[in-house]
Amino acid sequence: MTSMASSNNFNLVQCNYSQKGGVHTPKNNVFRVGFLASTTRNRRILMRQSVKVKASVGRFDKGVETVNGKKVNGVRLGDQREKSSKDCSFEEPNDRGVLLGRFVENRFVYRQTFAIRSYEIGSDKTATMETLMNLLQETALNHVTSAGLAGNGFGATHEMSLRKMIWVVTRIHVQVEKYSSWGDVVEIDTWVNAAGKNGMRRDWIIRDFVTQKIITRATSTWVIMNRETRRLSKIPDEVRNEVTPFYLNRDAIATENIDHEKIEKLTDETAARIRHGLAPSWSDMDANQHVNNVKYIGWILESVPVKVLEEYYMGSITLEYRRECRQSDMLDSLTSMKTRLLEKDQNFPICTTLKACSPTPSALSTTSPANLECTHLVRMQDDKAEIVRARTIWISKH
Repeated sequence: MTSMASSNNFNLVQCNYSQKGGVHTPKNNVFRVGFLASTTRNRRILMRQSVKVKASVGRFDKGVETVNGKKVNGVRLGDQREKSSKDCSFEEPNDRGVLLGRFVENRFVYRQTFAIRSYEIGSDKTATMETLMNLLQETALNHVTSAGLAGNGFGATHEMSLRKMIWVVTRIHVQVEKYSSWGDVVEIDTWVNAAGKNGMRRDWIIRDFVTQKIITRATSTWVIMNRETRRLSKIPDEVRNEVTPFYLNRDAIATENIDHEKIEKLTDETAARIRHGLAPSWSDMDANQHVNNVKYIGWILESVPVKVLEEYYMGSITLEYRRECRQSDMLDSLTSMKTRLLEKDQNFPICTTLKACSPTPSALSTTSPANLECTHLVRMQDDKAEIVRARTIWISKH
């Protein structure tokens, strides 16, 4: 490994990393603690490991790796206020590494902390919706792994892997009160419950690590699909028996505040803006051999006016997934807009439509307390088959 320059949030450490089983890296490697964390996470090491760290840590005001002496992205360091040099070591607790979170509330809730990285923010230096969705997905997958349920699929259980089954999301709804800034630390809780006879519900809440205030809530519905036939399937009893012990009857978002409204289908005639020729790339594919569900958010935003992106922030998003998308597909992104009134003392916009509007300057520059509601569609370019319907609520920054 090579030497990497220090920054305000991270200090360089010298590490001698050894792994039982004959694999040994050269001494005197210099790298960040955060780099050690991400490297270890990506290896699925099947043996216990020993890591020795010799750190020289100077005085600092805000190092995200040492918040209250707690783990941040899997790294635990004490409160080093004065310059010191210390040797420390730890044993990896299991074959999945130290980077996973932990169970709380009698193992019904899985909790993990993350620092918002520089490559996870937008032009306003705050986390994007794609970043939040990726963190939700990461926490969910680590939940399955830490519970001992993970088979050889992408979040699939042992019994699902035996039957060549995978989880696919059908609907997800996210409400954001505040977007974290670069360097902030967030704490994510996730848990699961039944959703009808053949579905599973997964909920999340995101807190600001320092204030412990909930800043994001999300809920989703998942079903099982055969990996080879790509057809939906009932949940086998063996799979149900695996996941039922982890069910928790709790809602991250109160039922009355969830977006249950039907998302209308857009057409060439009803859409205000259409972006043609969007092409999935190889990097958009996930381990289940289709486009990852988070990637659609970027395509949705391709048909949103730049003025909206500059003057509003996305307060909520609802996504309905209707079919898969492969790398060879060419896509269209469609968007329509209307204004929407935010009821006083309510965090979530109510369904009071003021007027329908197209993306004209007058509609976007209004000084009234109206926010924007956008309806979106991502579809196949050739046969116009629907892939994702979505609805977003945009809150004025002014």
